[in-house]
Amino acid sequence: MSKIKVIVEKNFKVADTDDRLFSSFIEHLGRAVYSGIYEPGHPEADEQGFRKDVINLVRELNVSLVRYPGGNFLSGYKWTDGIGPKELRPKRLDLAWKTIESNQFGIDEFYDWTQKAGTGIMGAVNMGTGSPKEAGELLEYCNFPGGTAWSDLRKKNGHEKPYGIKTWCLGNEMDGPWQICHLDASDYGKKACETAKIMKWIDDTLELVACGSASSQLPTYPEWDRIVLEHTYEHIDYLSLHRYYENLGNDDDFLASFVEMDSFIHSVTATADYVKALKRSKKTVNLSFDEWNIWYQQKQKPHGWEEVPALLEDRYSLLDALVFGGLGITLLNNCDRVKIACLAQLVNVIAPIFTMKGGKVIRQTIFWPFKQLSEFGRGSVLRPVINAPTMETCYGDTPLLATAVVLCEEKQELTVFCLNIDKKQSHELDLELHELPPMTMTEHIVLGGGDLNAVNTFENPNAVVPRKLPAVKGENGKFCISMDKLTWNVLRFKY
Repeated sequence: MSKIKVIVEKNFKVADTDDRLFSSFIEHLGRAVYSGIYEPGHPEADEQGFRKDVINLVRELNVSLVRYPGGNFLSGYKWTDGIGPKELRPKRLDLAWKTIESNQFGIDEFYDWTQKAGTGIMGAVNMGTGSPKEAGELLEYCNFPGGTAWSDLRKKNGHEKPYGIKTWCLGNEMDGPWQICHLDASDYGKKACETAKIMKWIDDTLELVACGSASSQLPTYPEWDRIVLEHTYEHIDYLSLHRYYENLGNDDDFLASFVEMDSFIHSVTATADYVKALKRSKKTVNLSFDEWNIWYQQKQKPHGWEEVPALLEDRYSLLDALVFGGLGITLLNNCDRVKIACLAQLVNVIAPIFTMKGGKVIRQTIFWPFKQLSEFGRGSVLRPVINAPTMETCYGDTPLLATAVVLCEEKQELTVFCLNIDKKQSHELDLELHELPPMTMTEHIVLGGGDLNAVNTFENPNAVVPRKLPAVKGENGKFCISMDKLTWNVLRFKY
């Protein structure tokens, strides 16, 4: 067992976390909506058809915002198809996912669901087949108090009060050739600029997110980001970035995914700051990492035109949960620039919550690190000094220990998140807390085990769950804590 020293200084502060860092995403894709959050006739469905068992788990995750309605679906979506009497709503072909959309669930139902699930909304406007004018009309429908055609239609449809959606995405992944009505960077930048102007003329308190790179692997990255920002810089507030990770056959490289995510964030940040200098602007554009997760894209299979097919239903292993935890640590450590992050997605589709149609719901393995990050990751992120060994991966020298430290002075708590990716041995963490009040360790939560391929199933929903180890006693702000190999650790302290 080797020793790793971690020194935490109160004054080495990165930033305070924005609550929106703990957000998620629901798209009209597969069973995310239908038989995910909405299933009339289910034994657990309420009077509106919302699954109460799912709502309970969403509340357990304490999700701040949910991005809606897409995703690739967004770029071909006509939002007016999803409002008004359900019996009059049209069925449409969804070209993004080659499915049939019933439109029995739309923005009004989604707003009602978020009220019950305790989340806010991150809205999104169609920048593919949609126009800037249509984006303004959707905003007017959702947010304007009344006295206009669209706001009065909302009232007619049963919602007297406006929804107050303050964060909006200007499209989705418009850099991707797969996107419906894909645009090049300059054309998208011009369209996004005009859309932003209309939306902020309606409500100048909005925060708008322009489409950045859909992946660090695209050939247009990061030139896309630069060009888009040159067109939109003074009209938007955030630039989006998306990234998914999967195991391509090398566990070490997969475990090191947090290193690539960190590099991606720094590159996009540098690009945004370059445009800030170019524009001589006093404004800083921050980042919205509004899609991130583990996604096994290589395993997806073709399908025919169906209504609510089971798509992208990855079943997550313990190994996936460890990698997921490392990604969460990276988001915390970059909270000075990443203000919004959306786990994609929330239910059934590459998700922490998984349902059986007409039946049970379970927590996938990735549910646990997200729950702990959301519960204990709100506060001031501190930058620790770490002396850790490394291993060689496809991303270069990779530390065997990934760490994030969060101080919540309101609750008088300190949390240290640690991912040990060493496959060979455990490590002894020598933790020193400087310039902080005397601390007592209260919890050591661990996610780990011998079988990295273990998954949670309906038959065995607790195959992979956190366990608690005894808290250790410290002296003069020093703690010696053992961490098993290949484990996700949450160390909790109180003062």
